[in-house]
Amino acid sequence: MRMTLLRLAGAATAGLVAAAALTTAAHSAEAADTLGSAAAGQGRSFGAAVAANHLDEAGYTATLNREFTSATPENEMKWDATEPTRGTFTFAAADQVVNHARGQGMDVRGHTLVWHSQLPPWVGGLGAADLRTAMNDHINRVMGHYKGRIHSWDVVNEAFQDGGSGARRSSPFQDKLGDGFIEEAFRTARAADPAAKLCYNDYNTDGVNAKSTAVYRMVQDFRSRGVPIDCVGFQGHFNGNSPVPADFQANLQRFADLGVDVQITELDIEGSGTAQADSYARVVTACLAVDRCTGITVWGVTDRYSWRSAGTPLLFDGDYRAKPAYGAVLTALGGDGGGDPGDGTASCTATYTRTADWNGGYNGQVTITAGSEPIGSWSTTVTFPSPQRVQAAWNATTTWDGGGSVMTARPSWNGPLAAGASTSFGFTVTKNGSDAAPAVGACTAS
Repeated sequence: MRMTLLRLAGAATAGLVAAAALTTAAHSAEAADTLGSAAAGQGRSFGAAVAANHLDEAGYTATLNREFTSATPENEMKWDATEPTRGTFTFAAADQVVNHARGQGMDVRGHTLVWHSQLPPWVGGLGAADLRTAMNDHINRVMGHYKGRIHSWDVVNEAFQDGGSGARRSSPFQDKLGDGFIEEAFRTARAADPAAKLCYNDYNTDGVNAKSTAVYRMVQDFRSRGVPIDCVGFQGHFNGNSPVPADFQANLQRFADLGVDVQITELDIEGSGTAQADSYARVVTACLAVDRCTGITVWGVTDRYSWRSAGTPLLFDGDYRAKPAYGAVLTALGGDGGGDPGDGTASCTATYTRTADWNGGYNGQVTITAGSEPIGSWSTTVTFPSPQRVQAAWNATTTWDGGGSVMTARPSWNGPLAAGASTSFGFTVTKNGSDAAPAVGACTAS
């Protein structure tokens, strides 16, 4: 019985590996460039932070699956999410992200094991001995749950102060365990999953400054003493007051020269238009110029759900339309950045159905179906015979012409569709004596 179970498990594992390999091959073989396929051509990954509670949204998953080859759980692996009470671990939300990503052939970055923020209250109340035990147990339990499924772990996150001191940040770990807690966390992590890449991750370390130099000296010390550290993450949260630094590439290179990989881990750049596009292109160009810059992750899929949504910092707007920054990134990666995803081969159809009928009115539904290629957006027209009037519409953004009889419908949230996938929008009509069906125009895709 044991041998049979082992064989079944091995066969299942082999099937998952084969499926992941086929998905990865499909990314790299797509005729229309995507962020992931273009980055793969440069030997890099291109990822996004992923929120489990948006994975049931068609536009979100279509964009994620089409464009990205790496995923980072946005909040689902943090301490408050995985161990809200001591010794009680909850992995359901993180499992959603990991299983979805791996099912699409994506790598997964684990984020994050030891961090001063998003700690459940019980952690801060522990004495030094208990805190050390809790920290190591947390690392072992979380990494053990995902052993073999995580490419890179942010083992310790944001342990240095801002400003010119280069000092460590005050936190329960620093205050009670001292400087050695970072080394201990990395040694524990290596034993928990020897195959995973172990990273230190921080913000405002993108250029050469006191904070990044303090991190540099720590990594230099770790490397000289054999403390296991494989990579350093640079978050990349930029805006007009904190732009991409002129020495960004040089800073990445000096860390790479220590023998560690470097990764852009939480990239988002507030702004719009050409200025935002140029900043994104600078980051990508710098990464490509550093041999050990192995991947770029943007901190979210769409502006709509960004933690900085007011600054519209991502590559896709709130309706999942590719922004100018998307084209700039694709061009910098060596792909075709000339238009929206799927341009040149995108197609769709629009079909009408009456879904309800009564004496004075009816409900209608138009189903949009993508052709043989994924689409980023769509539009169609619906012409209503006089004297019918539309009372309400849903699941589409509408504009009117033709004296109020021709409705142009565009996505409200449901623009991106995988090849062959469908979405729909609907409307309620007052007949005013006419029972004729409306005329649906051609569907236009981008």
